[in-house]
Amino acid sequence: MEMLSNKWVATVASIWIQCSVGAYTFGIYSSALKSSQGYDQSTLDTVSVFKDIGTNVGVLSGLLYSAVAVKICPSPWSATQLGGPWVVHLAGALQCFVGYFFMWAAVAGVIPRPPVTAMCFFMFLGSHSQTFFNTTNVVCGVQNFSNYSGTIVGIMKGFLALSGAISVLVYDIFCGGNPTNFLLMLALLPTFISLLLMFLVRTYKTTSTVDDKKHLNAFSAIALIIVAYRMIIIILQNFFTFPSWAQTFSFLLLLLLLVSPIGIAIRARRDDSKRVVVFESSDAGDVSKYEQLVPSSDDKLVLQNGEDLNLLQAVKTLNFWLLSVITVCGMGSGVATINNMSQVGESLGYKTIEINSFVSLWSIWNFLGRLGAGFLSDLLLHNKGWPRPLLMAITLAIMVSGHIIIASGFSGNLYIGSFLVGICYGSQWALMPTITSEIYGIGHMTTIFNTIAVASPIGSYIFSVRVIGNIYDREASKEAEGGSCLGTQCFMLSFMIMAFVAFFGFLIAILLFFRTKRFYQLVVLRRLKKSPLRQ
Repeated sequence: MEMLSNKWVATVASIWIQCSVGAYTFGIYSSALKSSQGYDQSTLDTVSVFKDIGTNVGVLSGLLYSAVAVKICPSPWSATQLGGPWVVHLAGALQCFVGYFFMWAAVAGVIPRPPVTAMCFFMFLGSHSQTFFNTTNVVCGVQNFSNYSGTIVGIMKGFLALSGAISVLVYDIFCGGNPTNFLLMLALLPTFISLLLMFLVRTYKTTSTVDDKKHLNAFSAIALIIVAYRMIIIILQNFFTFPSWAQTFSFLLLLLLLVSPIGIAIRARRDDSKRVVVFESSDAGDVSKYEQLVPSSDDKLVLQNGEDLNLLQAVKTLNFWLLSVITVCGMGSGVATINNMSQVGESLGYKTIEINSFVSLWSIWNFLGRLGAGFLSDLLLHNKGWPRPLLMAITLAIMVSGHIIIASGFSGNLYIGSFLVGICYGSQWALMPTITSEIYGIGHMTTIFNTIAVASPIGSYIFSVRVIGNIYDREASKEAEGGSCLGTQCFMLSFMIMAFVAFFGFLIAILLFFRTKRFYQLVVLRRLKKSPLRQ
């Protein structure tokens, strides 16, 4: 069992759990949910809002992790360890099974049709489980690889985004095109995998090594190969109908790619065992003991007395609210974009197969943003000394152009616009948790970044319902038939408004950059330079 007790196996287990979640797949089963329950579009949208709330509001998972997670574990099999990250995974698995199982039972007719409020609750439970898996995997990764927190967050967030594309392939092969069966798969697959692997996801008392980055980059390379493979399959499926043997072969090849990270873990463990230990960190979960600076008069950037800031202390700082505003502007407008991608495509005259491709490719752009921003922010921080908030500002500036391109309505605009917005949206999901851990420390990172993430569904509601929905309905009422809208006028004003909001977020990110620039120079960079590495 000692072979399984290391940070590399923990990373592989986290990757596999992230891959099983099936994020961004509501479109697969929404039609079955609507028809089987007799919902109109407004009622279905109400259920989907609870999906967004459950997916993004992870405060409870953060509080549970802070309460039960054991920072350092000599062995995941120790009988004395009554608490630990596995408790958070267990809570997520139970929610996942209960939420999606009862949704499946209702859609399949196994139980009487539940009231809308009950269905909203089931949807919330199922999607809320994602925050428990994600919180545990991300924070354990940051604690095990504190010197490369951006890279590990990008890997974990990236595989979460990629889980949607993986689940769709599994759905095509094993669910027979039946979205009701897909709901049952969502109830069983993540639950089984998380219960099987949850004891492996731990934080360890480890030594930093010069090869950590090399092996983490190997995980990233595997993810990129999977993305390229899925993109090729999606493009081919737009032109050809795959026979059953070809679908089976494509699945087996994907399974082989998903298993390959264990080879990286074995090599990394072997490399570690060959080295003579020169330095051992006193506490892998205690990397947030930064050197003290003289705090500014309006906001104490530094951890007081070498301790992490908790949620109440963080809320009292201006940086917390700046990050929240940035999240509303960036992530909120990004979610609103994907939620309305089908309607935008229809209004601009795109074919159904093209619209479906946009929705499928979004998870890939999202993944590339998460993985790329984590890798690039670490590279720029270590080599150039660039604080991560600067990269956050750059992504918001690019997002402005993406919204403007979508608003313009020229031929092929959605190909370019959805790519830019998707990349930047994913980037912000990798940067925000990492910035939070560096400013406030790792000790209460889970609660703080999950609280900030609440701003995402708030922004999504504002832009999707109050902005896009109202403007679209107003334009549709002018049409002769009513109920639908065709032409660039349907969404032009909405996306110009979101472009302005993203620009406002860019200005706030620049403000955060200047407020934290000195902190990064004198605390974060100094800590990285003084961190001893094993040769």
